Amino acid sequence: MNEALFLKEANALLPYLTETRRDFHRHPELGDHEFRTSQRIRQELEAMGVEVSNPVGTAVVGLLRGGIPGKTAALRADMDALPITEHTGLPFSSENDGVMHACGHDFHITAALGAAKLLSAHRGELSGNVKFLFQPNEEGTGGAERMVKAGCMESPHVDAVFGGHADPNLPAGTVGIRYGCAYAASNPFRISLNGISTHGAQPDSGRDPIVCAAQIISAAQTLVSRRTAPADSAVVTFGSIHAGTAGNIIPVNAVLTGIIRTLGPEMRSRITEEFRVLVSGIAAAMGISADISIETSYPGVVNSDAQTNFIHNTAQKLLGKEHVVLIPHPFMGTEDFGYFIDASAGSFVQIGVSDSDQPIAPLHSDFFNPDERALPVAAALYAATIQNYLSEKGGAGA
Repeated sequence: MNEALFLKEANALLPYLTETRRDFHRHPELGDHEFRTSQRIRQELEAMGVEVSNPVGTAVVGLLRGGIPGKTAALRADMDALPITEHTGLPFSSENDGVMHACGHDFHITAALGAAKLLSAHRGELSGNVKFLFQPNEEGTGGAERMVKAGCMESPHVDAVFGGHADPNLPAGTVGIRYGCAYAASNPFRISLNGISTHGAQPDSGRDPIVCAAQIISAAQTLVSRRTAPADSAVVTFGSIHAGTAGNIIPVNAVLTGIIRTLGPEMRSRITEEFRVLVSGIAAAMGISADISIETSYPGVVNSDAQTNFIHNTAQKLLGKEHVVLIPHPFMGTEDFGYFIDASAGSFVQIGVSDSDQPIAPLHSDFFNPDERALPVAAALYAATIQNYLSEKGGAGA
């Protein structure tokens, strides 16, 4: 089956895809509470004749066995919504107060279900197997790592995994491809600075954690501007600082929280260690004790060249070269899809969802609303890529 036929069949599914996406959008659920969402996914997959399992929490895994023995490819879609009050005014706006699909995960689920419909309709000619990984809580503590640890990439072993994200900066009908580093790794941190409280008129009698915090916030930016090569990227963000109870009292404690974003494992290791040394050194020089906690969170997304070639070439055949964009720079946002790639090999793309050549409301906006005409494009791209990958001659992981 060629790419044009996949796209034709996907376009015929537009009413189903639209209704499905709007149902998920109307009933958003926060991370690890995607109970209704996962139940509907299970029902849809079972109606297609796809084997369904629940490896951990609300996660859903579908297994489609092709008619011809071969490799196994996987497609991932995240399911959770955000704690945002929707203001789009759409007739299918969120019915759950303070919760909204503002990051396109309703779009991701629907596109994956569309791909499952396309592939299941042609299972007899499918070489190998397809796993559909519906993941909880991408926005919070992350569900990908838990799914991998629960064995979702085994039995049968996944040789390649694919996924994508709705992109409001690209027009519908366009796909963005990125080779190599695509998303940053993340390391949230918490710093507790413990000094000595004193009257504001007698600073010499105490040790001021607020002044120390100010020095740390300023100096930490040199990890990017003076410790990172200009051609590389890193971000050190301080998102909160809590200290003090009155304007004339130097407090005993200040707490800072934030996140470090880096590209690639080497930079991640170096920047986090230098951050720890810098904070400790400044605190010690000012007579402040510092408790530093740096969490190892999402590993970042580093696309595998071979799998990226598959989805790149498929996108060009499906949509035409003029509708496939090579993304020149990685995103400094985070995505836990990297756990799936680390367990196998894979590629993560950007799916254009703007209804014009101009960007629409951004991700995580209470006005975000992707163009639904992009749904069959995403479904056809995923289905065609997986079929092309599985049909390739050679051993597992080729």
